[in-house]
Amino acid sequence: MSDDDAPKTLLITLTGKDRPGVTSTLFATLARFSVEVIDIEQIVLRRRLILGLLVSAPRDWKPLRAAVEKVAAELDMSVEVEKGAGDNRPRPEGRSHVTVLGTPLRSAQVAAIAGRIADVGANIDRIERMARYPVTAIDLHVSGADPEKLREILAAEAARQGVDVAVQASNLLRRGMRLIVMDVDSTLIQGEVIEMLAAHAGCEEEVARVTEAAMHGELDFAESLRARVALLEGLDASALDRVYDDLVLSPGARTTVRTLKRLGYRFAIVSGGFSQITDRLAADLGIDFAAANELEIADGKLTGRVVGEIVDRAGKANALRRFAAQAGVPEASTIAIGDGANDLDMLSTAGLGIAFNAKPVVREAAHTAVNVPYLDTVMYLLGISREEIEAADAAAGITTPAPPLT
Repeated sequence: MSDDDAPKTLLITLTGKDRPGVTSTLFATLARFSVEVIDIEQIVLRRRLILGLLVSAPRDWKPLRAAVEKVAAELDMSVEVEKGAGDNRPRPEGRSHVTVLGTPLRSAQVAAIAGRIADVGANIDRIERMARYPVTAIDLHVSGADPEKLREILAAEAARQGVDVAVQASNLLRRGMRLIVMDVDSTLIQGEVIEMLAAHAGCEEEVARVTEAAMHGELDFAESLRARVALLEGLDASALDRVYDDLVLSPGARTTVRTLKRLGYRFAIVSGGFSQITDRLAADLGIDFAAANELEIADGKLTGRVVGEIVDRAGKANALRRFAAQAGVPEASTIAIGDGANDLDMLSTAGLGIAFNAKPVVREAAHTAVNVPYLDTVMYLLGISREEIEAADAAAGITTPAPPLT
């Protein structure tokens, strides 16, 4: 196209130091030419503004270009006006959100992930930063690839690069998930309650060996639970209070529940542990539903038995279905978070199953995996940024430590 040919559209790209009034000044200039705004993108990165604007081109477009170049010079910014750029077609089918987490996130890692996206013929349409501290999280809007195929390819690359990558189909379900079901031991809290009880009973090492085998799927959970609980026979029930007082929540647990509760989410905890602990946790955190095993207590001491049906691998999935029905939420709109083999059925039943610092067998089976110790990183997968979380907390009078300057 020669300089004299009349284009149908103009792509205006303005870059430079951001300050109030830049966007309004540019649009006031364009208003003189009565152009139609077809598409627009604007970001501010480290106080540098990048504004891309696709507009219809007037018959005589050169005066518009001259006016835009003049206002850019007055603003001490750079501008490029490209003729006939873009036709504003819809993005290709197969749209996904690809969330990448790193501590830190290095350029080589991003290059590898972006390379695999390109290898399958997909395109990165937009990139947003979700958090910069304590992890770096970015959300890539990707089009042109089947989400399931993309997840498989990027999972392998993420393992090679030592980063976490979550791939979710870009649809309304991502915005509408309203029930989160969490495992407790080593997910909502740090450590294993039964091992803490065993420490009071003097059999911690023996219980820990059985727990580890069960979490790797090497033992039937119900069988292992009965064997471990039997070792607690005779322990004074007051040990349950001492254990509860010693519980340490996973970093970001309270933030996750608090933030998502503001958005109308419901919460459930489903544990192979004990209701004497989980019921108190639910009350403390404002969690809506809870299911766990019940230790039998007689004359103020543990009998070494559990009461009622055991909450095992299948029981956790059944509890998710039950709580979803009670909350009026379809199973496809649930999120499950867990780390052990007895969480596998629950993770596969949920619309989104997240392996949280999980064993290899769980990471491979879950929809996605998070391998950083911060539970609130789950919110980045839902499109909620760290800035939004902190702003909501600040409005409620809750202060958070300032991140380091970078």
